[in-house]
Amino acid sequence: QVQLVESGGGLVQPGGSLRLSCAASGFTFSAYVMNWYRQAPGKGRELVASISSDGGTTKYADSVKGRFTISRDNAKNTVILQMNSLKPEDTAVYYCNAQRDLGWGRQNNYWGQGTQVTVSS
Repeated sequence: QVQLVESGGGLVQPGGSLRLSCAASGFTFSAYVMNWYRQAPGKGRELVASISSDGGTTKYADSVKGRFTISRDNAKNTVILQMNSLKPEDTAVYYCNAQRDLGWGRQNNYWGQGTQVTVSS
């Protein structure tokens, strides 16, 4: 049974930090690209950060570059999103996503249940 379980969300003041964690099980974690998405109220889902299966390549949305860091531990089947210098516009539900291209246009996509991040004074 595939599971992605996020944790670490909460309420933080502007300028503060949060560390989101996603624990994966039920699939070959080390074969998957791992992503963090977010969705703010009334807006579409936005890709925030991505890390390659071996952890060697990371990508970030322009809005979070220099403030967020994505990392993974393939031995522990865990992906982390370290969020610093948080802004009110970072308020959203954050989702962990596992993605693998299977070729021939097919793709596996798994999603966590989401964790709320609220940045407010």
